[in-house]
Amino acid sequence: MANYYLDIETTGLNPETCKIITIQFQELDRFSGEAKGELIILKAWESSEREILERFIRMSGILESKWNFIPHGYNLKFEHDFLMKKTEFYGLPKIDILGGPFVDLHSIGIMMNNGQFKGSGLGDMTEKVGDGLDVLEMWTFDAYDKIEKYIRKETSEYIRFYIWLKKRMPELLKEFRK
Repeated sequence: MANYYLDIETTGLNPETCKIITIQFQELDRFSGEAKGELIILKAWESSEREILERFIRMSGILESKWNFIPHGYNLKFEHDFLMKKTEFYGLPKIDILGGPFVDLHSIGIMMNNGQFKGSGLGDMTEKVGDGLDVLEMWTFDAYDKIEKYIRKETSEYIRFYIWLKKRMPELLKEFRK
């Protein structure tokens, strides 16, 4: 069972009209949640949207077994919708990240925010700075180094939050059962 942080950056919110500009993933330790190996960032500016999708499929092994690549992320429906639409568009094998096991921390963020969606983003929960609109502006001005810096910070903040939750959640369960 292989757990992977998964995220994408895009040129907008609509998978019909916008492009995937990066796909990033990193293996997570099953027990601690800590990062294993390097963060892989597949970049459309070095090749193409189609090629980063093909490379992701090859490198991740996501299509080999539902247990081969268990995606972890924050609001994975966004990634799911883009990956499904874009693989279909290019005639590639369908990537369905919500059709098997996955871990999405956004629901926990909503609960930690008193059940409110507004204010429950990863940036609201952690020290992540900025959002997809910032990435779009960086993309527009070919500020690829800034996009990579943003991705690395977002990844480290997600993993930091995930590790914290993995440590705290068992204690909350004990408290609930009392």
